Amino acid sequence: MNVSELLYLEIPNPNPQEICQWLQTKWQPSQGKKIITEDGIRLELADNHELSIFIWSLQRTTYLKMFRWGNKQVMSEAKIKSKLEEAVKQEFPPHYPAPPEIDLSNQSIFSALESDYPETVKFFRKMPQGEYDLNRVYWWEKKWRESVKNKVNPAPKQVLFTDKTTGKTDYDLVYVGGALGAIHAALMVKLGYSILLIERLKFGRMNREWNISRDEFQVLIDLDLFTKEEFESIIATEYLDGYSKFFDANNPPNLKANILHTPTVLNIAIDTSKLLTLCGEKINKYNGDIWDETEFEKATVGQNLVTIKTSYLPTSEEKQVTARLLIDAMGTASPIAWQIAGDKTFDSVCPTVGAILEGLKPEVWDKRYGDVLFSHGDISRGRQLIWELFPGEGDEITVYLFHYHQVHQDNPGSLLEMYEDFFSILPEYRRCDMDELVWKKPTFGYIPGKFTVNKSDRKIASDRVVAIGDAASLQSPLIFTGFGSLVRNLGRLTSLLDTALKYNLLDADSLNKIKAYQSNIAVTWLFSKGMMVPTHQTLPPARVNSMLNTFFGLLADEPDTADVFIKDKTDWLTFNRLALKAARKNPPLLFWIFQMAGSKDLFRWLGSYKAFTVDAFKNLLFSSWFTGWLESKEEWLTKSNPQLWFKLLVFSSNLSNGK
Repeated sequence: MNVSELLYLEIPNPNPQEICQWLQTKWQPSQGKKIITEDGIRLELADNHELSIFIWSLQRTTYLKMFRWGNKQVMSEAKIKSKLEEAVKQEFPPHYPAPPEIDLSNQSIFSALESDYPETVKFFRKMPQGEYDLNRVYWWEKKWRESVKNKVNPAPKQVLFTDKTTGKTDYDLVYVGGALGAIHAALMVKLGYSILLIERLKFGRMNREWNISRDEFQVLIDLDLFTKEEFESIIATEYLDGYSKFFDANNPPNLKANILHTPTVLNIAIDTSKLLTLCGEKINKYNGDIWDETEFEKATVGQNLVTIKTSYLPTSEEKQVTARLLIDAMGTASPIAWQIAGDKTFDSVCPTVGAILEGLKPEVWDKRYGDVLFSHGDISRGRQLIWELFPGEGDEITVYLFHYHQVHQDNPGSLLEMYEDFFSILPEYRRCDMDELVWKKPTFGYIPGKFTVNKSDRKIASDRVVAIGDAASLQSPLIFTGFGSLVRNLGRLTSLLDTALKYNLLDADSLNKIKAYQSNIAVTWLFSKGMMVPTHQTLPPARVNSMLNTFFGLLADEPDTADVFIKDKTDWLTFNRLALKAARKNPPLLFWIFQMAGSKDLFRWLGSYKAFTVDAFKNLLFSSWFTGWLESKEEWLTKSNPQLWFKLLVFSSNLSNGK
């Protein structure tokens, strides 16, 4: 007797018992005799045919499959299948819970959240600064949700103002945000600029960890920001190989991919505390200043300066400072970035949670290796969950869980929901006893992405204000966050900013040219779109894993191409060759992407592809000679027309930026 799969559904409910009871007692098929089984039902049909419907739980969600036991199709099975699918969607629609409103005046964050997020509270209690950190998670999610709400609100919160103020400034540059801001500031203070760095947390503390490769960090050594010895001192560990593999048990044979080995991708774990401490020492060495535990309130742009108002959190003391330029490094929820960019702030985000821990046994994971990208199941409650695992210092391991997510006011993306998933399903990913692990520190944040069409698609600056890193959101939607983007582009960004400061080109138009835009990265946003389940929609559970296995299967067959592609260095010919191979390997791929992206975004992407193609031709025509020619005209141009010099310098730097 043949067995054929007829239906595979993901039911966005973490309680399989509830669904099983509904299936066994409430749902009534139009035909067949219902027989109760341990994990579902059987339907006896005519001619010795039978349908088996069963459920199981994984990743805090429930899956259902229907199989036919019989040698041929029965007329009634299509109707039964359709009615069951319709009933499931009606009874168990997508649900996007928000964190509760809480009052911490008479209770701790633990007691306030325990009923909604019991596993999260349990394991944050085990961390050295768990109460403080869980407060940060809650604050960050609330801040993010408010930002998303303001994005669609005609009157978002205003933090930038203008007036006619003139006068002498306290500093050349004031940075708000002490993570990526510290790296940028350390280089600018070495160039001789007076700087102030403002950080909301204790300086040197971060919610996220950073990984990079040796050749990428070499940029910071070449810029003379760090010595080779200093670089070695901030390496927590270096792994031998990194793996990418996506769940394929429910994929057809042609969409089952080999493991992708990337030994030189994200293979160095940086000790972020040591890195930021080193940046702080360099800032102090060159007479820069740091205000930590200080929150940005607002900024007023005058005629020749910007006035920044802040609040010192321990005492609520208001502090004010002036500068020639304000640099926004506050990350995803930056109110400055949201105000400047308006409705073009971010299109996507990766809600990311995780922890630094010890205690994974050697038979579970060899710490000489890392997981770059890994999934152990299909779509879960409207998200394709993806793991990352990187060895850390000593016996430490950093584990992340994230998903690609379309920013939507009904479903902004939840860190707390993700943490509840993380602590519940980590043993599914890597066999472990959660109570035996040593929990050192949480890692969390919202990593943004922008579906950029061209260089001018998103504003990152206004007069005397410019955003960098995650606040600018111009990085790759695939692997790298604002850290990788900033490091890769730091040389040209600081060089262009140096020129703008020298010639007082601090207007919005000039500053908007100082950005980490790469057309070869911008064109890949359609790929990340294919990893997102649209809000209020359901997809076949294996859809995203099928797409991921299509692309990563191709890369697994071409290790050298994989290294270039994942590090966002791909050129026009390579991109097109891979796209055509993917279409041949998986013919429905384009239709799937159209379903998930829609016609509007597909046409937007054609604009990205056009910009990528135009840049490829510019590189072909100008890259071999233009930079040398421009250098020969520097003395004349800087004296006669510094603004033209700056524009040509931007053009030259874009030629060598990416492929």
